[in-house]
Amino acid sequence: MRSNDLGGNPFNLRDYQKEAIDMLESRGYIAEALCIDYRVPLSSEEELKYAHADKRAKFRIAAENQRKKELVCKLLDNHGGENILVIGQFISQVEKLARELELPIITGKTKDDEREKLYEEFRQERIKILVVSKVANFAVDLPDASVMIQVSGTFGSRQEEAQRLGRILRPKERTSHFYTLVSKGTIEQTFSTNRQLFLVEQGYRYHIRYF
Repeated sequence: MRSNDLGGNPFNLRDYQKEAIDMLESRGYIAEALCIDYRVPLSSEEELKYAHADKRAKFRIAAENQRKKELVCKLLDNHGGENILVIGQFISQVEKLARELELPIITGKTKDDEREKLYEEFRQERIKILVVSKVANFAVDLPDASVMIQVSGTFGSRQEEAQRLGRILRPKERTSHFYTLVSKGTIEQTFSTNRQLFLVEQGYRYHIRYF
């Protein structure tokens, strides 16, 4: 607990941060953000592999949960017409997703001219859905993105979670949606919770849903 300089009354820092975010949202300085954590069960085959894997392999199996693709398709349908980023930690995962859904993709292997072309097409809304690897955390400003679907993240990286959320917090009329897809009951869920706690402490609101 601390005291502010205005009246000397104690206040909770988390409440203050939440009030600041609410004020910025209400005045249109940033978009109102709805953060949703989806818990996705592993398939029977993946559960068996997960049970016999070491810690690092467990995280990879959970991150690349094949059932996440079905949920991605559902979310894309739900947000038809909006500018959507689908982002993931593992290149093989996002490449497979982009290939199977026939979506444009940017990774660290994408040539500069092709990357800038896709970025510009996304900004100009000539393409509405873009799949990106973690290269997008630092490399580009995408002001018109209103939906982000995070299919995999890092080991509890708070900085990365905040950077990804920041991609959809540009001023806009509609509410922004930040979806995180995690495998239910796995180490990925534990790491995801650690990242989310940081954003909750900053005043953002998280909702838990099950797929």
